[in-house]
Amino acid sequence: MPGGVSTLNLMMNKALLLFSGGQDSTTCLFYALEHYEQVATMGFAYGQRHAVELDCRLSVLSEIRRLFPDWRQRLGSDVVCDLASLATLDDNALTSDAAIEAKAGALPTTFVPARNILFLSYAAAYAYRRDISTLILGVSETDYSGYPDCRSQTMESMENSLSLALDRPLHIVTPLMHRDKAATWQMALELAGEPGIQLLVEKTHTCYAGDHSHFHPWGYGCGQCPSCLLRKKGWEAFCRSR
Repeated sequence: MPGGVSTLNLMMNKALLLFSGGQDSTTCLFYALEHYEQVATMGFAYGQRHAVELDCRLSVLSEIRRLFPDWRQRLGSDVVCDLASLATLDDNALTSDAAIEAKAGALPTTFVPARNILFLSYAAAYAYRRDISTLILGVSETDYSGYPDCRSQTMESMENSLSLALDRPLHIVTPLMHRDKAATWQMALELAGEPGIQLLVEKTHTCYAGDHSHFHPWGYGCGQCPSCLLRKKGWEAFCRSR
């Protein structure tokens, strides 16, 4: 079973997935639907230049309901939080037209300060009144992107802080934390079979530039940004290993 911050028994009652509509969060959705009886989903509109992912979320959810009858019954509510003000707080390449760059010794220009911290806080607030004690998200430190808010240490700290702030245990589960992109594709295959792989290729979006018009064997994207290159590299390694 993929590792996470918290070690939980299979088939827990409820979970809330932070769901962007990308490859990683969709793979985590497969994981959640396989291991939890009810799975709610939450997305975030934060002025991202790749806002097409918000439309992809709906396509993914629709396809899961069509392709996987057993999972259909487990899909619960879906909500999108409006965090548009986040785009006004920092000049970064995900919420502006700034160049997408990764310079040695510096964080990538696609780093959005405190983004995952805010996402988890909103998710915890939503979960509180709904008796949901598990949050799931698709962060990873294996294919390290330079984002400090994707590290296991950050997730452990957030789990502790949110549990203290809410005065009840809150578990943060990160199924992809110790998986590279090739292993993420493999995990999707194990959970959802070939239909799941096809869904990932055709329906999800991860391109930082927001390009959802150019199609490649691994999915849509510009093919040049760090997110596309990482997805492509993982796909090719996954295909070689099959």
